[in-house]
Amino acid sequence: MNRRTARAAGATITAAVAAVLAACASAPPAASPTTDSLQGSITVFAAASLTGTFSELAAQFEAAHPGTTVELNFAGSADLVTQITEGAPADVFASADEKNMAKLTDADLVTGEPVDFATNVLEIAVPPANPAGIDTFADLAAPGVKLVICAPEVPCGAATAEVERASGITLAPVSEESSVTDVLGKVLSGEADAGLVYVTDVIAAGDAVEGIEFDESAEAVNTYPIAALTGAEASDAAAAFVAFVTGDAGRAVLSAAGFGRP
Repeated sequence: MNRRTARAAGATITAAVAAVLAACASAPPAASPTTDSLQGSITVFAAASLTGTFSELAAQFEAAHPGTTVELNFAGSADLVTQITEGAPADVFASADEKNMAKLTDADLVTGEPVDFATNVLEIAVPPANPAGIDTFADLAAPGVKLVICAPEVPCGAATAEVERASGITLAPVSEESSVTDVLGKVLSGEADAGLVYVTDVIAAGDAVEGIEFDESAEAVNTYPIAALTGAEASDAAAAFVAFVTGDAGRAVLSAAGFGRP
């Protein structure tokens, strides 16, 4: 092969290689198959104030892990603890305070250490137009005001009692409820002039109620812990749900609902 022929052959090869490289560069990368091995159904017991956020997070979790199912049970944290200690099947517990979570930890029903994932504070909820003219926490103690609060054993009730002690104001509620959603329900139905709920409940209720902030609420900030429970059949899914709630996805949903960071 003479030098001219060799150069011509080399140029042909170079052009062919360049064409192949160009084709590879322009072609979309081959999709790598992904499989999600997470499987199983879990039951999550969560405080009533988490109803909206955990319903959303459960749907997101199932979408991210198609092999899983999340069943939700909402109630007052104290009632949930009673159900769990009496044998109700639960894989994850999210409490509206650390006191009720400690009851399960002390009973050796929690796997690992609970993780704090949110905070919440009290706010006064009143019907639209605020017919009783409530402006301050002290107004709740005025004669004739129909006030509804949570029972003392419920986290929102314990927070209410803490605010009473700190402020020196004694309330005389017409009703004490077993969950914060029940308190809000009394306000929504017109059975109460005011109710002490969480700021997140006021946000979730939208225009159905008016919210009144008060400085004394800073005396009782509730911290929410979550943990997987012993005996969970789908323990991997339970642990993954806890990680989901405490991770970026959970923080985004909780923040949008008005929850603070722990």
